[in-house]
Amino acid sequence: MAKQIKTSNGGVLRIIGGSWRGRKLNFPDVAGLRPTGDRVRETVFNWLQPFIGGSRCLDLFAGSGALGFEAASRGAAAVDMVEADSNAYRQLQSNAVLLQAEQCQLWHKQAQQFLLKASGPFDIVFIDPPYQSALWKEVADLLVSRDLLSEGARIYLEFPRRQLMPGLPVQWQLLKEKQAGDVKYCLFENQSGASE
Repeated sequence: MAKQIKTSNGGVLRIIGGSWRGRKLNFPDVAGLRPTGDRVRETVFNWLQPFIGGSRCLDLFAGSGALGFEAASRGAAAVDMVEADSNAYRQLQSNAVLLQAEQCQLWHKQAQQFLLKASGPFDIVFIDPPYQSALWKEVADLLVSRDLLSEGARIYLEFPRRQLMPGLPVQWQLLKEKQAGDVKYCLFENQSGASE
């Protein structure tokens, strides 16, 4: 399996499955940008494989595009990719053109701004913000209060291993969790019938 290649101007990642398997994508050197590694991505997409075909996905902190483009490669019908950093956004645009990723729509804005105007429902959501921003709870609450998740939606969360689980909506039921190095990653299911 290919390792992430670091360069002084950023790095290169490889899509690991689906129609774009093996394609390499550049990403810029941006503070807080940590592409989800190959092994973690492989595990996450094994978890998501039964749900991804034809799904509507949201990658809230797209960064390198590792999660959003991987979802599109594996059969997601539509992927909204949100990125606030200008350099990262421009590289996402270049990569989308390179892949001819017509099912991917890119948004250059803060995740919270996007959520305040977005229309759902989304079937799969990736929440992997820059760790220093500590935005997990804020965006989770917006997803729920704005009714942006389908019933049974899968939500992927990545956060530092030494940190406590962020406070999350009661209707998000933890399905799976693992850790790799300093990262903890989890998959939740949205169960809107869950009560306080």
